[in-house]
Order: sequence, then C-alpha cells, then structure tokens
Amino acid sequence: MSATIPNDDPLLGPDILAAIKASGVEIIVSVPDIVTSEGLLRIVRSDPDIRHIALCKEDEGISICTALSYCGKRSLLMMQQTGMYDSVNSMRAIAAGYGHPVCMLVGLQGAEPHIPPRESDKHIVRVAEPVVDALEIDHQLLSFGGDVAKIKPAIDNAYEKSRPVVLFVGAMLPPA
Repeated sequence: MSATIPNDDPLLGPDILAAIKASGVEIIVSVPDIVTSEGLLRIVRSDPDIRHIALCKEDEGISICTALSYCGKRSLLMMQQTGMYDSVNSMRAIAAGYGHPVCMLVGLQGAEPHIPPRESDKHIVRVAEPVVDALEIDHQLLSFGGDVAKIKPAIDNAYEKSRPVVLFVGAMLPPA
C-alpha cells in the first residue's frame, strides 16, 4: 500500500514566497517551469523585495547562486527536475563537492499530487529524490500547505552548514 499526500491543504505560491523571504533570500534566479511559473514565478517577478534573474540554462544558476553566497547574498534557484538532471555535474562539483549553500526549488513536472514522488509511475518523477540522495544533498518535499514550514529551516541550514539543499515542489501550484 502506498502512502498518500493530503490534498485538502493546497501548496500556494504566495505562502512559498513568504517563507523564502523570511529565510533572508534576496535574489531568485530561474528558468521557468510548468509546475511553479503561474503560481510562484509570476509573483516573484512583481515583488519589489526580490531581485529576479532569468537564466538560459539551469547549471548557470548553480554558479550564480554560489557567487552570490560569496557576496553575502542569499539566493534561490528555481527550475524543473529536467533542468536539475541537466545540472547534476554542477550540483555535484560546485555545490556539494565544494560545499556551497546553493538553495534550489525544483518543480516535479508530472508528479501526481496524491502520490509520493518515489512511488510515481513516471520515471522522471520517481528518480528525482534518489538522484539528489546520490549527490548527498539534503532535500525536502513540498506537496501541501503545511510543508511551507520546511522552507526557512532548510535554507537556514544550507547557509549555516555551507551545503546545498533541494526543495522539491511535488504539486502543480495554482495561479496566484
């Protein structure tokens, strides 16, 4: 029997952004993804407290977030799991290998809202967490509203320990 994820407490972009801001993140770098674009990226772009940097490739974001950490700036990279897969070498070498606080919010395109990603029938969803485990990168799954409470501690821990973290968004965000 598989575990299910509650669906009566939706994950909402404004709540995610509030938690990101509460963690001291000033800059969000991103490649748009279908999971978070309408519900989160749209409001990020209009928030006067957040600087947004649009990217062409996700692995550029690993380097940019690393450089920003050297400048004393907290940042977050937003992407989809397909871009995360393309960025594995940068995640391995720059973020995990050299110990940089690269914080990543990764939308799981194709995730079924009531099924944990590791139990998905879709290979692209099912292997996301194991890939990050293989890189020895901490991660959290955000699937419903109550999970927003995981964001600030995860980002704070990444900066305190100078280690990367991945926040998986396991549910399509409704438009804000």
